[in-house]
Amino acid sequence: MGNPNVVVVGATGAVGKVFLRILEERRFPVERLRLCASPRSIGKRIKVNGEDLPVEATTPEIFDDADFAFISASTAVSRELAPVAAQRGAFVIDDSSAYRMDPKVPLVVPEINAEDLEWHQNIAAIPNCSTTQMVMALYPLHKANPIKRIIVDTFQAVSGTGNLAIDELREQSRTILEGGSAKASVYPHQIAFNALPHIEPFMEDGYTREEQKMLYETRKIMHAPDIAVSATCVRVPVYFSHSEAVHVEFTHPMSPEEARELMAAFPGVVVVDNPAANEYPLAIDAADRDEVFVGRIRKDSSHPNGLAMWIVSDNLRKGAATNAIQIAEEVVKRELLKPRG
Repeated sequence: MGNPNVVVVGATGAVGKVFLRILEERRFPVERLRLCASPRSIGKRIKVNGEDLPVEATTPEIFDDADFAFISASTAVSRELAPVAAQRGAFVIDDSSAYRMDPKVPLVVPEINAEDLEWHQNIAAIPNCSTTQMVMALYPLHKANPIKRIIVDTFQAVSGTGNLAIDELREQSRTILEGGSAKASVYPHQIAFNALPHIEPFMEDGYTREEQKMLYETRKIMHAPDIAVSATCVRVPVYFSHSEAVHVEFTHPMSPEEARELMAAFPGVVVVDNPAANEYPLAIDAADRDEVFVGRIRKDSSHPNGLAMWIVSDNLRKGAATNAIQIAEEVVKRELLKPRG
């Protein structure tokens, strides 16, 4: 077949904008690109690969000649549109949590489990951004020395919530620096100059839905149903890139030196670990990069089989848009697209 036709749902959102930029950067071959968004964005025009494209209404018919449908919208929108697109023949790459834990839908980080795409039913899911960067760093270690337990504390950028959260942080910061009082609307409390240990709703066990995602998604991606994961997810006043403090318990002891070698050799992971020279991953350095950065790798003083580390990655790129395009590239490479029509 020729170059694929692509439909992007959520083209004007935080992830959608980055997706279109990465589509250009990676020179993903596209025959026809169509952009969709919420009704308030219909009629806007976006330039992609030098072509001025209109934002269209998201109708079932728009998927009729699509080979790929990238959906970055709410869970409710994904539940409505993904089956429609898949039924009409498009391979859906979904960025919401709607299908991540569906046993019939592969949840894919291509460097780790691209082979899971082989059993797709026209829908593949992208993991939560905080999960993606963690499993990217830990998977090469797990292959060498099975992981038993993970304790992770995240420090997540506001761009993970979307454009409105970026605007709110900017406006609150300006207001406070000018001596005013910040008003919160996107988050339940002020985010500027603050930290909120609350991402997604709280569940009955006291964990948030975001924290539960890190448990169940890690198990599914790594094919490791017995790994124990305890997460505390915190929203911090950073625009881009999530940071994570991770403590890992292995089956056997592992030295920091071995861990550094294994991670440095894994595609997409960069080790930045020279604390004596103040060299460790920073959110500002990871922003607008596709790699997952790992540093402060050290023995966990609380457990003989443990390591502690610091993991940072751009949540809109590898955490979402880049991962989606890598999935599409893998689908094309494996010849998994169904013939159009």
